[in-house]
Formats: sequence, structure tokens, C-alpha cells
Amino acid sequence: MARPTSSYACSECGWTSVKWVGRCAECQAWGTVVERGVPASVPSARVPAGREARPITDLGSESVAHWPSGIAEFDRVLGGGIVPGAAILLSGEPGVGKSTLLLEVASRAARTGIRVLYVSAEESASQVRLRAERTGALDDELYLAAETDLATILGHVDAVRPGLLIVDSVQTVSSSMSDGAAGQPAQVREVAGTLIRIAKERNLPVLLIGHVTKDGSIAGPRMLEHLVDVVCSFEGDRQTALRFVRTLKNRFGPTDEVGCFEMTGDGISEVADPSGLFLSRSGSPVSGTCVTVAVEGRRALPVEVQALIVQTQAPNPRRVVNGVDASRVAMLLAVLERRCGFRLSTSDVYVSTVGGIRLSEPGADLAIALAIASAVKDQALPATMAAVGEISLAGEIRPVAAAKVRAAEARRLGYTTIVDSEAGPLATAIRMAFASTSPGDRVDVPAF
Repeated sequence: MARPTSSYACSECGWTSVKWVGRCAECQAWGTVVERGVPASVPSARVPAGREARPITDLGSESVAHWPSGIAEFDRVLGGGIVPGAAILLSGEPGVGKSTLLLEVASRAARTGIRVLYVSAEESASQVRLRAERTGALDDELYLAAETDLATILGHVDAVRPGLLIVDSVQTVSSSMSDGAAGQPAQVREVAGTLIRIAKERNLPVLLIGHVTKDGSIAGPRMLEHLVDVVCSFEGDRQTALRFVRTLKNRFGPTDEVGCFEMTGDGISEVADPSGLFLSRSGSPVSGTCVTVAVEGRRALPVEVQALIVQTQAPNPRRVVNGVDASRVAMLLAVLERRCGFRLSTSDVYVSTVGGIRLSEPGADLAIALAIASAVKDQALPATMAAVGEISLAGEIRPVAAAKVRAAEARRLGYTTIVDSEAGPLATAIRMAFASTSPGDRVDVPAF
């Protein structure tokens, strides 16, 4: 029998090769392909007794039990709460509030009688204690350990026997079973793999905090995202107090939910109804503004889009956007100029959303186009009008998903006129929208 030869694997994504290469063919990273040792023995091909494969119809269905964390917005993102034995990864930029959020989750769980072990590998125990005093997270069932060694952390788990384990963060913990410094791909993979194995064996939910790179992706090997059960992203602008938690992966629930939070001086608080956060507070309608209803997960949020048009003599007019996709705005400007007759090639165009929210769905196209048209005509749209629709290059308004949910939320907030795909082409929708601003000549576009 021929002796098995060694293979090579990428430390970032796990891609394997029979020979060494300088660049990984899967993730295109340089210098990450390293040699793996020869296996000590060839694994047996026998199937253990009682573990034979069976028809799927013979297997019973087991319901997944969630227990609430005490924070409704966090439970919404997780699909109803925390599942015993689940490994949850929370990523976000430095200073966005990840540690504050999980410390609040730990304190809420401790108040319900669940013993929590909070492992801080970045801060000292006294620093975490000060934050807990400020946010009111002190509880006798909340245990704190400031450790960076994986073996010591496992010792604390054996001694405390918690019902919930929080590790802040997985990139700062190192294991003696792997070479390299903490944060390197091999170390992150070893630490995460061991913690996840403990979670499955002991039915212990584990919450891991992960760092992000400059482009916003989770630092370390991509295998980390595949190992855990739930991947959440904590987003927010440091200039505003609003924070969002989005689910990127969830084996126990939906992946389209969004939780809203607000950073305060006393910690972090949940925002149950954020509908009014993304609307301006002006009393009378202003030109260059239009309201749309975006869908974040299963939640409909009214968002105000603002546009400003300024004539310029520069050969290359400026296109400045905030909260919307720049390429999408450039396409809408081309459609407005070609299909609707607006002269925008000699003007600086500024488009922004209110409240720091980012609109990425095409359902906001119509509101952006109407806001730009309102700024060009210097005529305000009705205060009770909202617009929802995707615009094609042919100038058509296409229907969007969750139309009934958007319409119900718009009417709940007092928007009686809704411009959508029923209005016809974009040019017709613009004329109807401005015709409805004249008293006695109001044209209500059919609702969803």
C-alpha cells in the first residue's frame, strides 16, 4: 500500500492542493498555502453500530427551542431567542457597541437565573466592571474572567458551569495547540473550533465577538463563518446614536430580520418602533424631499430622501450621495434626463437620506427620482405622499416586494397618497405627483 502524501491547505479559506502554490486559487490570498501533516492512520471505513444511514422519512422532526435573552430586538434578529448549544458570532467595527450589547444580554440572562460567564480578552476585569456599573448590568449570577489563554478559559467553564458563555473577542484568544500569535488564521480556527465543540457537547450557547477588516468583512479565516450557527453584523455610524443588528446567517431562523438599538449614556437601549427616526421634523413640505417605505427584514421603515440640485460651470458636475448607492443614483439621473427631459448634465447633484440609514433596495428608486425632480422644479411634493417603486432603464416603474406591508405602514403614519407602479411610466408619475400639489386639482394615485 502506497504511503499517503502530504497536502497543502490555505489558512484563510481551507482550500486544499496536492502541491504548494504561492496564491490560493479559492480566495486569491498570497502566502497562505501551508503544508499539512500526513495523517497518522487511514480512517476506518466501518460504520459504528446504531449510526447507520436511514430513510429521511423514518427520522422524527425535532423543534428548536429558543429562550429569550430579555432584549426583544436581539431576539427578533436571532429568530426568537438563543438556542441552547448554538454558536453565535457578532461582528462590527471597533467602538460600535458590541461589548456593551453583549454585556446587556449577559445581565438580562443573569437576572432570569441563568449563570453567565463573560470572558474579556481585550479589557481588564476592572474595566468591564466599570461599564457594568454605568449600564446597570451588575448581578450575582454574572461571572467575569479576563483571560486570553484558551485552556484557562475552559478551566473557568468547568469551574463556573455557566448556562451562557460570552467571549470578547475570539481574535484575541490564543491556544497552545496551534502555532502563531493570537489573531492569526490558524489560531482563530483552533480557538473557534474548540469553543464550538464545547458548545455542542455541553448544550451551552456561546456568543463570540469578532473583529472586522477595513472593508467590513469578518477578520480571520472564512471558515469561522461556516463553523458558527449564527452570524450577526452590528452596524452604526459613530456620528449618530442609532445602531442596527443584521443577521447574515441563521440556522435556526430567518436571515432577513433587523434589530434597532440606540446608544445612550446609560448603555444601549432597544428601539421598538423606529418609524419616525428617518423622517425630518420640518412642519411644512420642502422641495427636494420625498418619503419612501423601505423593508428591513420583516419591518417596514419610512425613510425620507433629500435631493439638492445646484447649477455649476465645472466641466465635471459633482455627484455626492449619502445613504444610497452612487451607481444607482447615476442611473436614475440618466433615466430622468433621457426619458423625462430633465437637464441634469450641467448641475451638481446631492442625494442623502435622513437619520443615517442606508437604502440598498431598488424600491427606493422612485422616491429618489421624485426628490430630484422636486429639487429641479423647486416645488414641494405633498406632505401626505409616499413613493415606492423600482425604475428601469426604459423609464418604467416596476412593482416591489412586500407591497401590502409597505402600504399598511405608510397609511399608519398618515401617508394617504402612494405613488407606485400603478402610476404608469416615470414621466407620468412625476406629472401626477406634482398635479396633486394644487388644491382642487388633487390626483390620488391608486394604492397597492
